[in-house]
Amino acid sequence: MMSPAPRAPSAADIKSLAQDVLGSIPTALRRMVADVVIRVEEFPDDDVIKEMALPSPFDLLGLYQGVSLDLKSMMNTPEQVDIILLYRRPLLDYWCESGDRLAHLVRHVLIHEIGHHFGFSDAEMEAIEADDGFEKRRNA
Repeated sequence: MMSPAPRAPSAADIKSLAQDVLGSIPTALRRMVADVVIRVEEFPDDDVIKEMALPSPFDLLGLYQGVSLDLKSMMNTPEQVDIILLYRRPLLDYWCESGDRLAHLVRHVLIHEIGHHFGFSDAEMEAIEADDGFEKRRNA
C-alpha cells in the first residue's frame, strides 16, 4: 500500500511558523511589532498585483501594509492597523523551487516585512536577519 502524498502546509501552518519567528527575534524588536497583525493569504489581491505591476501573483511572497514607524507621528490617528501579509501559494512555490527550509523562508520574508514597518534599509534588514542588526541600529 502506498503512503498518502504529503499535504502542503496550510495557512495555519505558515502562521505558526511566523509566530515562532516572532518569538525568536530580539525582545526589544518584538515589543515594537506587538501591534502588527500577521495574516496569511493565498495570493496578493488584484489591487496589489496592479499597484506593484506584478507579472504574476507568484512574484510576491509578503507585504507590509501600514505606515512605517519612522513616518508615524503621535498626532496621527491610525486609519488602519499595520499588517504583514504572507502569501501562502507563492511561499510554497518558492520553497519547492529553492530547496530552502520553509521555516527559513518564512523567517526571511517576515523579517524583511518587519523591516518595512521600521523603515529600515535592505542592508539593515539583512543585519537583523543575521541576528545582530537591531542592536547595532539601536545603539548607533
